[in-house]
Amino acid sequence: MLRFLIVTLALLVTAPGSFAQGDHVYMGMKKCSMCHKGEVKGAIFEKWQGSQHAKAFTNLTDTAAAEVYKKLGKTGNPQQDAACLKCHITGAGADSAKAVALIKDEGVTCEACHGAGADYGKMSVMKDKAAAVAAGMSADPKATCIKCHNQESPTFKAFKFEEMWTKIAHAKPKAAG
Repeated sequence: MLRFLIVTLALLVTAPGSFAQGDHVYMGMKKCSMCHKGEVKGAIFEKWQGSQHAKAFTNLTDTAAAEVYKKLGKTGNPQQDAACLKCHITGAGADSAKAVALIKDEGVTCEACHGAGADYGKMSVMKDKAAAVAAGMSADPKATCIKCHNQESPTFKAFKFEEMWTKIAHAKPKAAG
């Protein structure tokens, strides 16, 4: 219960849409994919690649995005607008020293949902959920989702976490044995 309260308080003091994760450092999709790629490892990377999250940054270049941007009374490039980037790329708004691994074309990656991963990315930490959470891994996926899937989004539609979660849910398969 105490851990839940601490995580909740941390989320409340983080500005909506901000992915700055305290003192934790982003490591980037390339490093996440090293351990979460392929059928044996649950095809987690491949599931992300086929998702709308993977396309979040490039979607800012399509006609629909241009129309939304224009309706907001804005001109210019949504791919350069901090108001758009806060939900279309991982680590937007983070201290630049902490976002060194940030690659815009990756869109919304593992670390947008799971937290900046350099501190919990080691296998020894990942195998212990409590240790991973203590090292910066998000313990509350719904709270992370609603940082972007909320009324601040100009394209917001009612967000049904349980329904949407089924589209992105992933788990490493249990070892045979």
